[in-house]
Amino acid sequence: MTAPLSPDALPDALIAHLSEGADDIITTSCAVVILKGKRAYKVKKSVDYGFLDFTSVEKRRKALLRELRYNQRMAADIYLGVEEIRGESVLVMRRFDTAGVLAEQSQSRANWTPDLDLMHDLGQIVAQFHAGSEICRDAEHEFNIKYVIDSNKKNIEVFRAELGAEAVDVYDRTIQAAYAELVADVKRRFSEGYVRHCHGDLHLGNILIENDRPVLFDCIEFNERLSQIDVLYDLAFLLMDLWVRGHDAAANTVLNIYVEKAARLEDDIHSVYAGLKLLPLYMSVRAGVRCHVNANYGGTPNYAMEKAKMYLQAAQAFLEMKPAELLAVGGLSGSGKSTHSRHIAPETGRAPGALVLRSDEMRKRLWACPEFETLPKEAYTPEENARVYTHLFDLARTALQSGQAVILDATFRNQDRAREAKALAQGQGVAFRALWMDVTADERLRRVLQRRNDVSDATPDIAGAQTDPQLDTTIWTLTPNP
Repeated sequence: MTAPLSPDALPDALIAHLSEGADDIITTSCAVVILKGKRAYKVKKSVDYGFLDFTSVEKRRKALLRELRYNQRMAADIYLGVEEIRGESVLVMRRFDTAGVLAEQSQSRANWTPDLDLMHDLGQIVAQFHAGSEICRDAEHEFNIKYVIDSNKKNIEVFRAELGAEAVDVYDRTIQAAYAELVADVKRRFSEGYVRHCHGDLHLGNILIENDRPVLFDCIEFNERLSQIDVLYDLAFLLMDLWVRGHDAAANTVLNIYVEKAARLEDDIHSVYAGLKLLPLYMSVRAGVRCHVNANYGGTPNYAMEKAKMYLQAAQAFLEMKPAELLAVGGLSGSGKSTHSRHIAPETGRAPGALVLRSDEMRKRLWACPEFETLPKEAYTPEENARVYTHLFDLARTALQSGQAVILDATFRNQDRAREAKALAQGQGVAFRALWMDVTADERLRRVLQRRNDVSDATPDIAGAQTDPQLDTTIWTLTPNP
Protein backbone atom coordinates (compact mmCIF):
# COMPACT_ATOMS: atom_id res chain seq x y z
CA MET A 1 0.00 0.00 0.00
CA THR A 2 1.36 3.43 -0.96
CA ALA A 3 2.17 5.64 2.02
CA PRO A 4 0.12 8.87 2.22
CA LEU A 5 1.86 11.98 0.99
CA SER A 6 3.01 14.49 3.58
CA PRO A 7 1.52 18.01 3.40
CA ASP A 8 4.84 19.36 2.13
CA ALA A 9 4.99 16.76 -0.65
CA LEU A 10 1.47 17.39 -1.91
CA PRO A 11 2.23 20.47 -4.06
CA ASP A 12 5.12 18.70 -5.83
CA ALA A 13 3.01 15.60 -6.54
CA LEU A 14 0.11 17.69 -7.79
CA ILE A 15 2.38 19.83 -9.97
CA ALA A 16 3.80 16.67 -11.55
CA HIS A 17 0.27 15.40 -12.23
CA LEU A 18 -1.01 18.65 -13.74
CA SER A 19 2.15 19.10 -15.80
CA GLU A 20 1.41 16.03 -17.92
CA GLY A 21 0.63 17.32 -21.40
CA ALA A 22 1.09 20.95 -20.35
CA ASP A 23 1.70 23.60 -23.00
CA ASP A 24 3.94 25.58 -20.68
CA ILE A 25 4.93 25.83 -17.02
CA ILE A 26 5.71 29.12 -15.27
CA THR A 27 7.57 28.95 -11.96
CA THR A 28 7.84 31.79 -9.45
CA SER A 29 9.32 31.96 -5.97
CA CYS A 30 6.07 30.83 -4.33
CA ALA A 31 3.89 29.22 -7.01
CA VAL A 32 3.76 27.20 -10.19
CA VAL A 33 1.35 27.98 -13.03
CA ILE A 34 0.60 25.19 -15.52
CA LEU A 35 -0.84 26.22 -18.88
CA LYS A 36 -3.02 23.62 -20.59
CA GLY A 37 -5.40 24.41 -23.42
CA LYS A 38 -7.73 27.25 -22.44
CA ARG A 39 -6.97 26.98 -18.73
CA ALA A 40 -4.20 27.93 -16.33
CA TYR A 41 -3.77 26.07 -13.02
CA LYS A 42 -1.95 27.75 -10.15
CA VAL A 43 -0.50 25.76 -7.26
CA LYS A 44 1.14 27.34 -4.23
CA LYS A 45 4.54 25.99 -3.24
CA SER A 46 5.13 24.81 0.30
CA VAL A 47 7.38 27.71 1.30
CA ASP A 48 7.79 30.10 4.22
CA TYR A 49 9.46 33.47 3.54
CA GLY A 50 8.41 35.16 6.75
CA PHE A 51 6.08 37.60 5.03
CA LEU A 52 4.15 34.58 3.64
CA ASP A 53 3.68 31.02 4.93
CA PHE A 54 2.31 28.30 2.63
CA THR A 55 3.63 25.32 4.56
CA SER A 56 0.32 23.51 5.10
CA VAL A 57 -2.56 22.37 2.92
CA GLU A 58 -4.95 24.68 4.80
CA LYS A 59 -2.69 27.72 4.51
CA ARG A 60 -2.35 27.18 0.79
CA ARG A 61 -6.11 26.73 0.40
CA LYS A 62 -6.89 29.94 2.27
CA ALA A 63 -4.29 31.85 0.26
CA LEU A 64 -5.81 30.67 -3.03
CA LEU A 65 -9.33 31.56 -1.88
CA ARG A 66 -8.11 35.05 -1.00
CA GLU A 67 -6.35 35.31 -4.35
CA LEU A 68 -9.56 34.32 -6.13
CA ARG A 69 -11.73 36.77 -4.17
CA TYR A 70 -9.35 39.71 -4.37
CA ASN A 71 -8.60 39.37 -8.09
CA GLN A 72 -12.23 38.90 -9.06
CA ARG A 73 -12.68 42.57 -8.14
CA MET A 74 -10.75 43.47 -11.29
CA ALA A 75 -10.59 40.36 -13.49
CA ALA A 76 -13.59 38.16 -12.72
CA ASP A 77 -13.57 36.54 -16.16
CA ILE A 78 -9.94 35.40 -15.68
CA TYR A 79 -10.15 34.10 -12.10
CA LEU A 80 -12.70 31.27 -12.37
CA GLY A 81 -12.56 29.34 -9.11
CA VAL A 82 -10.64 27.13 -6.66
CA GLU A 83 -10.84 23.35 -7.12
CA GLU A 84 -9.65 20.45 -4.99
CA ILE A 85 -7.46 18.05 -6.95
CA ARG A 86 -5.80 15.10 -5.21
CA GLY A 87 -6.19 16.67 -1.80
CA GLU A 88 -4.70 20.04 -2.78
CA SER A 89 -6.30 23.37 -3.69
CA VAL A 90 -5.75 24.69 -7.20
CA LEU A 91 -6.66 28.11 -8.57
CA VAL A 92 -8.27 27.73 -11.99
CA MET A 93 -7.97 30.64 -14.41
CA ARG A 94 -8.87 31.41 -17.97
CA ARG A 95 -5.68 31.34 -19.96
CA PHE A 96 -4.78 34.59 -21.69
CA ASP A 97 -2.14 35.64 -24.17
CA THR A 98 0.84 36.79 -22.10
CA ALA A 99 1.99 38.88 -25.08
CA GLY A 100 -0.72 41.32 -23.98
CA VAL A 101 0.98 41.96 -20.63
CA LEU A 102 2.62 45.38 -20.67
CA ALA A 103 5.92 44.15 -19.22
CA GLU A 104 6.12 41.49 -21.95
CA GLN A 105 5.47 44.10 -24.61
CA SER A 106 8.15 46.33 -23.13
CA GLN A 107 10.74 43.54 -23.22
CA SER A 108 9.87 41.88 -26.51
CA ARG A 109 9.24 44.83 -28.83
CA ALA A 110 12.09 47.06 -29.93
CA ASN A 111 11.47 50.76 -29.28
CA TRP A 112 8.14 49.96 -27.63
CA THR A 113 6.28 52.87 -26.07
CA PRO A 114 2.95 52.69 -24.26
CA ASP A 115 -0.10 53.84 -26.21
CA LEU A 116 -1.20 57.07 -24.52
CA ASP A 117 -4.89 56.40 -25.18
CA LEU A 118 -4.49 53.13 -23.28
CA MET A 119 -2.65 55.00 -20.52
CA HIS A 120 -5.64 57.37 -20.35
CA ASP A 121 -7.94 54.37 -19.87
CA LEU A 122 -5.54 52.81 -17.37
CA GLY A 123 -5.51 55.94 -15.22
CA GLN A 124 -9.30 55.97 -15.13
CA ILE A 125 -9.57 52.24 -14.38
CA VAL A 126 -7.14 52.44 -11.45
CA ALA A 127 -8.94 55.49 -10.02
CA GLN A 128 -12.30 53.73 -10.38
CA PHE A 129 -10.92 50.62 -8.68
CA HIS A 130 -9.49 52.65 -5.80
CA ALA A 131 -12.71 54.62 -5.33
CA GLY A 132 -14.63 51.37 -4.90
CA SER A 133 -12.06 49.61 -2.71
CA GLU A 134 -12.84 48.84 0.91
CA ILE A 135 -11.54 51.48 3.35
CA CYS A 136 -9.23 50.13 6.05
CA ARG A 137 -10.20 51.21 9.58
CA ASP A 138 -7.80 48.88 11.39
CA ALA A 139 -5.21 51.12 13.07
CA GLU A 140 -2.67 48.31 12.72
CA HIS A 141 -2.37 49.33 9.08
CA GLU A 142 -2.05 53.07 9.65
CA PHE A 143 1.73 53.08 9.09
CA ASN A 144 2.17 50.19 6.67
CA ILE A 145 4.46 52.35 4.55
CA LYS A 146 6.97 52.37 7.43
CA TYR A 147 6.75 48.57 7.50
CA VAL A 148 7.87 48.52 3.85
CA ILE A 149 10.60 51.12 4.44
CA ASP A 150 12.02 49.00 7.26
CA SER A 151 11.69 45.85 5.16
CA ASN A 152 13.53 47.53 2.29
CA LYS A 153 16.33 48.59 4.63
CA LYS A 154 16.82 45.01 5.83
CA ASN A 155 16.68 43.47 2.36
CA ILE A 156 18.89 46.09 0.67
CA GLU A 157 21.49 45.80 3.44
CA VAL A 158 22.06 42.16 2.46
CA PHE A 159 23.59 43.41 -0.79
CA ARG A 160 25.49 46.29 0.75
CA ALA A 161 28.83 45.38 -0.83
CA GLU A 162 27.38 44.70 -4.30
CA LEU A 163 25.23 47.84 -4.39
CA GLY A 164 27.87 50.09 -2.86
CA ALA A 165 28.00 50.85 0.85
CA GLU A 166 27.92 54.61 0.41
CA ALA A 167 24.88 54.52 -1.90
CA VAL A 168 23.04 52.23 0.53
CA ASP A 169 23.81 54.49 3.51
CA VAL A 170 22.88 57.70 1.69
CA TYR A 171 19.55 56.23 0.63
CA ASP A 172 18.78 54.97 4.11
CA ARG A 173 19.42 58.41 5.62
CA THR A 174 17.41 60.16 2.92
CA ILE A 175 14.35 57.88 3.08
CA GLN A 176 14.28 57.91 6.87
CA ALA A 177 14.43 61.73 6.93
CA ALA A 178 11.73 61.97 4.26
CA TYR A 179 9.42 59.68 6.20
CA ALA A 180 10.01 61.56 9.47
CA GLU A 181 9.00 64.79 7.72
CA LEU A 182 5.85 63.26 6.25
CA VAL A 183 4.64 60.98 9.04
CA ALA A 184 1.82 63.38 9.99
CA ASP A 185 0.62 63.35 6.38
CA VAL A 186 0.74 59.54 6.36
CA LYS A 187 -1.42 59.53 9.48
CA ARG A 188 -3.84 62.04 7.99
CA ARG A 189 -4.28 59.95 4.84
CA PHE A 190 -5.33 57.02 7.02
CA SER A 191 -7.84 59.12 8.96
CA GLU A 192 -9.24 60.50 5.68
CA GLY A 193 -9.94 56.97 4.44
CA TYR A 194 -7.32 56.69 1.72
CA VAL A 195 -5.75 53.52 3.13
CA ARG A 196 -7.78 50.84 1.37
CA HIS A 197 -7.64 47.26 0.22
CA CYS A 198 -5.66 47.86 -2.95
CA HIS A 199 -3.95 45.78 -5.62
CA GLY A 200 -0.57 45.97 -3.88
CA ASP A 201 1.60 44.91 -6.83
CA LEU A 202 0.52 47.27 -9.59
CA HIS A 203 3.45 47.20 -12.02
CA LEU A 204 3.58 46.52 -15.77
CA GLY A 205 3.92 42.78 -15.22
CA ASN A 206 0.43 42.66 -13.73
CA ILE A 207 -1.45 44.69 -16.32
CA LEU A 208 -2.93 42.92 -19.33
CA ILE A 209 -4.20 44.67 -22.45
CA GLU A 210 -7.11 42.63 -23.78
CA ASN A 211 -9.74 43.81 -26.26
CA ASP A 212 -8.05 47.23 -26.16
CA ARG A 213 -8.71 47.60 -22.42
CA PRO A 214 -6.32 47.36 -19.47
CA VAL A 215 -7.02 44.54 -17.01
CA LEU A 216 -5.41 44.47 -13.55
CA PHE A 217 -4.50 41.00 -12.27
CA ASP A 218 -2.33 39.09 -9.77
CA CYS A 219 -2.82 41.35 -6.77
CA ILE A 220 -1.21 40.64 -3.37
CA GLU A 221 -3.20 38.23 -1.21
CA PHE A 222 -0.60 36.94 1.24
CA ASN A 223 0.16 39.96 3.45
CA GLU A 224 -2.33 42.66 4.42
CA ARG A 225 0.48 45.05 5.34
CA LEU A 226 1.29 45.09 1.63
CA SER A 227 -2.29 45.36 0.38
CA GLN A 228 -4.00 47.60 2.98
CA ILE A 229 -2.21 50.68 1.71
CA ASP A 230 -2.64 54.27 0.61
CA VAL A 231 -4.22 54.33 -2.84
CA LEU A 232 -1.43 56.68 -3.97
CA TYR A 233 1.16 54.16 -2.83
CA ASP A 234 -0.65 51.59 -4.99
CA LEU A 235 -0.57 53.97 -7.96
CA ALA A 236 3.08 54.84 -7.25
CA PHE A 237 4.25 51.37 -8.31
CA LEU A 238 2.81 51.87 -11.80
CA LEU A 239 4.16 55.42 -12.07
CA MET A 240 7.60 54.35 -10.86
CA ASP A 241 7.71 51.38 -13.22
CA LEU A 242 6.83 53.50 -16.25
CA TRP A 243 9.21 56.30 -15.25
CA VAL A 244 12.25 54.09 -14.60
CA ARG A 245 11.69 52.30 -17.92
CA GLY A 246 11.90 55.70 -19.63
CA HIS A 247 8.19 56.09 -20.43
CA ASP A 248 7.87 59.58 -18.97
CA ALA A 249 4.88 60.67 -21.06
CA ALA A 250 2.96 57.52 -20.16
CA ALA A 251 3.64 57.97 -16.44
CA ASN A 252 2.55 61.60 -16.61
CA THR A 253 -0.62 60.70 -18.52
CA VAL A 254 -1.58 58.04 -15.97
CA LEU A 255 -1.03 60.48 -13.09
CA ASN A 256 -3.09 63.26 -14.67
CA ILE A 257 -6.01 61.10 -15.74
CA TYR A 258 -6.00 59.28 -12.40
CA VAL A 259 -6.21 62.57 -10.49
CA GLU A 260 -8.97 63.91 -12.76
CA LYS A 261 -11.02 60.75 -12.30
CA ALA A 262 -10.37 60.59 -8.55
CA ALA A 263 -11.48 64.23 -8.24
CA ARG A 264 -14.84 63.18 -9.69
CA LEU A 265 -15.20 60.12 -7.46
CA GLU A 266 -13.83 61.11 -4.05
CA ASP A 267 -15.75 63.19 -1.51
CA ASP A 268 -12.99 65.69 -0.70
CA ILE A 269 -11.47 66.97 -3.92
CA HIS A 270 -8.75 69.00 -2.23
CA SER A 271 -7.50 65.94 -0.34
CA VAL A 272 -6.95 64.25 -3.69
CA TYR A 273 -4.54 67.00 -4.72
CA ALA A 274 -3.02 67.51 -1.27
CA GLY A 275 -2.14 63.82 -1.09
CA LEU A 276 0.37 64.29 -3.91
CA LYS A 277 2.78 65.53 -1.25
CA LEU A 278 3.48 61.88 -0.47
CA LEU A 279 4.06 60.75 -4.05
CA PRO A 280 7.89 61.15 -4.11
CA LEU A 281 8.19 59.09 -0.92
CA TYR A 282 5.89 56.42 -2.28
CA MET A 283 7.68 56.19 -5.64
CA SER A 284 11.01 55.97 -3.83
CA VAL A 285 9.82 53.12 -1.63
CA ARG A 286 8.52 51.27 -4.69
CA ALA A 287 11.91 51.66 -6.40
CA GLY A 288 13.53 50.35 -3.21
CA VAL A 289 11.36 47.24 -3.42
CA ARG A 290 12.47 46.61 -6.99
CA CYS A 291 16.08 47.15 -5.93
CA HIS A 292 16.24 44.19 -3.55
CA VAL A 293 13.89 42.04 -5.67
CA ASN A 294 16.30 42.36 -8.61
CA ALA A 295 19.32 41.85 -6.36
CA ASN A 296 17.76 38.53 -5.30
CA TYR A 297 16.93 37.54 -8.86
CA GLY A 298 18.42 34.23 -9.87
CA GLY A 299 19.24 35.18 -13.45
CA THR A 300 22.48 36.49 -14.88
CA PRO A 301 24.19 37.92 -11.78
CA ASN A 302 25.78 40.98 -13.35
CA TYR A 303 22.61 41.96 -15.21
CA ALA A 304 20.42 41.49 -12.13
CA MET A 305 22.73 43.52 -9.91
CA GLU A 306 23.04 46.31 -12.45
CA LYS A 307 19.25 46.60 -12.49
CA ALA A 308 19.24 46.62 -8.69
CA LYS A 309 21.74 49.49 -8.72
CA MET A 310 19.59 51.36 -11.23
CA TYR A 311 16.55 51.05 -8.97
CA LEU A 312 18.55 52.20 -5.96
CA GLN A 313 19.66 55.28 -7.89
CA ALA A 314 16.04 55.91 -8.92
CA ALA A 315 14.86 55.52 -5.33
CA GLN A 316 17.33 58.21 -4.27
CA ALA A 317 16.48 60.47 -7.23
CA PHE A 318 12.75 60.48 -6.44
CA LEU A 319 13.60 62.11 -3.10
CA GLU A 320 15.87 64.76 -4.68
CA MET A 321 12.92 66.77 -5.87
CA LYS A 322 12.83 69.63 -8.31
CA PRO A 323 10.95 72.64 -6.94
CA ALA A 324 7.34 73.18 -7.91
CA GLU A 325 6.51 75.80 -10.52
CA LEU A 326 3.41 77.18 -12.20
CA LEU A 327 2.93 77.46 -15.94
CA ALA A 328 0.02 79.04 -17.77
CA VAL A 329 -0.54 77.82 -21.33
CA GLY A 330 -3.08 80.03 -23.07
CA GLY A 331 -4.49 80.48 -26.54
CA LEU A 332 -7.67 80.44 -28.57
CA SER A 333 -9.56 77.26 -29.40
CA GLY A 334 -7.49 75.02 -31.68
CA SER A 335 -4.21 76.74 -30.88
CA GLY A 336 -2.68 73.56 -29.41
CA LYS A 337 -2.75 74.45 -25.71
CA SER A 338 -3.59 70.98 -24.53
CA THR A 339 -1.17 69.26 -26.89
CA HIS A 340 1.67 71.53 -25.81
CA SER A 341 0.76 71.16 -22.14
CA ARG A 342 0.88 67.38 -22.41
CA HIS A 343 4.18 67.61 -24.26
CA ILE A 344 5.98 69.70 -21.65
CA ALA A 345 4.34 68.20 -18.56
CA PRO A 346 6.68 65.17 -18.16
CA GLU A 347 9.75 67.42 -18.08
CA THR A 348 8.26 69.98 -15.69
CA GLY A 349 8.85 69.70 -11.95
CA ARG A 350 9.46 66.48 -10.06
CA ALA A 351 8.72 62.98 -11.34
CA PRO A 352 6.42 62.05 -12.93
CA GLY A 353 6.02 65.61 -14.16
CA ALA A 354 3.50 68.40 -13.84
CA LEU A 355 -0.17 68.16 -13.08
CA VAL A 356 -2.11 69.60 -16.02
CA LEU A 357 -5.29 71.37 -14.91
CA ARG A 358 -7.53 71.64 -17.95
CA SER A 359 -10.27 74.26 -17.78
CA ASP A 360 -12.41 72.30 -20.27
CA GLU A 361 -12.25 69.15 -18.14
CA MET A 362 -12.80 71.10 -14.95
CA ARG A 363 -15.89 72.81 -16.33
CA LYS A 364 -17.40 69.41 -17.15
CA ARG A 365 -16.40 68.09 -13.74
CA LEU A 366 -18.22 71.00 -12.06
CA TRP A 367 -21.31 70.19 -14.12
CA ALA A 368 -20.96 66.42 -13.44
CA CYS A 369 -20.74 65.95 -17.21
CA PRO A 370 -18.76 63.07 -18.78
CA GLU A 371 -15.46 64.10 -20.36
CA PHE A 372 -16.53 63.76 -24.00
CA GLU A 373 -20.16 64.91 -23.78
CA THR A 374 -21.20 68.43 -24.79
CA LEU A 375 -22.27 70.93 -22.15
CA PRO A 376 -25.29 73.23 -22.60
CA LYS A 377 -24.77 76.92 -23.41
CA GLU A 378 -25.58 77.79 -19.80
CA ALA A 379 -22.24 76.30 -18.80
CA TYR A 380 -20.39 79.06 -20.66
CA THR A 381 -21.83 82.20 -19.12
CA PRO A 382 -19.46 84.81 -17.61
CA GLU A 383 -20.51 83.61 -14.16
CA GLU A 384 -19.63 80.02 -15.04
CA ASN A 385 -16.32 81.12 -16.54
CA ALA A 386 -15.48 82.85 -13.26
CA ARG A 387 -16.43 79.71 -11.31
CA VAL A 388 -14.18 77.55 -13.48
CA TYR A 389 -11.14 79.81 -13.07
CA THR A 390 -11.73 80.12 -9.32
CA HIS A 391 -11.79 76.33 -9.02
CA LEU A 392 -8.77 76.02 -11.29
CA PHE A 393 -6.71 78.37 -9.15
CA ASP A 394 -7.87 76.79 -5.88
CA LEU A 395 -6.76 73.33 -6.95
CA ALA A 396 -3.52 74.70 -8.40
CA ARG A 397 -2.76 76.25 -5.02
CA THR A 398 -3.34 72.94 -3.24
CA ALA A 399 -1.17 71.03 -5.74
CA LEU A 400 1.64 73.59 -5.51
CA GLN A 401 1.57 73.36 -1.72
CA SER A 402 2.05 69.60 -2.11
CA GLY A 403 5.22 70.27 -4.11
CA GLN A 404 3.70 69.33 -7.48
CA ALA A 405 4.38 71.48 -10.53
CA VAL A 406 1.18 72.68 -12.23
CA ILE A 407 0.30 73.63 -15.79
CA LEU A 408 -2.89 75.66 -16.28
CA ASP A 409 -4.42 74.79 -19.67
CA ALA A 410 -7.04 77.45 -20.45
CA THR A 411 -7.81 80.11 -23.04
CA PHE A 412 -6.95 83.03 -20.72
CA ARG A 413 -8.77 85.38 -23.10
CA ASN A 414 -9.47 87.59 -20.11
CA GLN A 415 -6.06 88.99 -19.20
CA ASP A 416 -7.11 89.48 -15.58
CA ARG A 417 -7.02 85.69 -15.30
CA ALA A 418 -3.40 85.65 -16.39
CA ARG A 419 -2.56 88.25 -13.76
CA GLU A 420 -4.32 86.12 -11.15
CA ALA A 421 -2.21 83.14 -12.18
CA LYS A 422 0.97 85.14 -11.82
CA ALA A 423 -0.15 86.42 -8.42
CA LEU A 424 -0.91 82.85 -7.37
CA ALA A 425 2.64 81.78 -8.21
CA GLN A 426 4.10 84.74 -6.35
CA GLY A 427 1.93 83.98 -3.33
CA GLN A 428 3.18 80.39 -3.25
CA GLY A 429 6.79 81.41 -3.81
CA VAL A 430 7.21 79.38 -7.01
CA ALA A 431 8.51 80.26 -10.46
CA PHE A 432 5.96 81.33 -13.06
CA ARG A 433 5.92 81.12 -16.85
CA ALA A 434 3.16 81.98 -19.31
CA LEU A 435 3.10 80.69 -22.89
CA TRP A 436 0.65 82.01 -25.45
CA MET A 437 0.09 79.62 -28.36
CA ASP A 438 0.38 81.78 -31.48
CA VAL A 439 -1.41 80.06 -34.38
CA THR A 440 -3.20 81.40 -37.47
CA ALA A 441 -7.00 81.33 -37.58
CA ASP A 442 -7.03 78.96 -40.55
CA GLU A 443 -4.80 76.49 -38.75
CA ARG A 444 -6.94 76.67 -35.63
CA LEU A 445 -10.09 75.91 -37.64
CA ARG A 446 -8.39 72.97 -39.36
CA ARG A 447 -7.43 71.47 -36.02
CA VAL A 448 -10.90 71.91 -34.52
CA LEU A 449 -12.44 70.14 -37.53
CA GLN A 450 -10.13 67.16 -36.97
CA ARG A 451 -11.02 66.66 -33.31
CA ARG A 452 -12.47 63.36 -32.13
CA ASN A 453 -13.21 62.39 -28.53
CA ASP A 454 -12.00 65.75 -27.28
CA VAL A 455 -12.89 67.35 -23.97
CA SER A 456 -13.30 70.76 -25.64
CA ASP A 457 -16.77 71.77 -26.80
CA ALA A 458 -15.42 74.36 -29.25
CA THR A 459 -16.95 74.04 -32.73
CA PRO A 460 -15.53 75.58 -35.92
CA ASP A 461 -18.08 78.41 -35.54
CA ILE A 462 -16.97 79.11 -31.98
CA ALA A 463 -13.29 78.95 -32.88
CA GLY A 464 -13.81 81.16 -35.92
CA ALA A 465 -15.56 83.84 -33.88
CA GLN A 466 -12.70 84.13 -31.40
CA THR A 467 -10.24 86.99 -31.83
CA ASP A 468 -6.85 87.49 -30.22
CA PRO A 469 -7.01 89.49 -26.98
CA GLN A 470 -4.76 92.42 -26.25
CA LEU A 471 -2.04 90.41 -24.56
CA ASP A 472 -0.29 91.62 -21.43
CA THR A 473 3.25 91.35 -22.78
CA THR A 474 4.72 91.55 -19.29
CA ILE A 475 3.23 88.11 -18.69
CA TRP A 476 3.03 86.16 -21.93
CA THR A 477 5.71 84.68 -24.16
CA LEU A 478 4.47 84.06 -27.69
CA THR A 479 4.97 80.42 -28.60
CA PRO A 480 4.47 79.42 -32.27
CA ASN A 481 2.91 75.95 -32.53
CA PRO A 482 3.29 74.65 -36.08
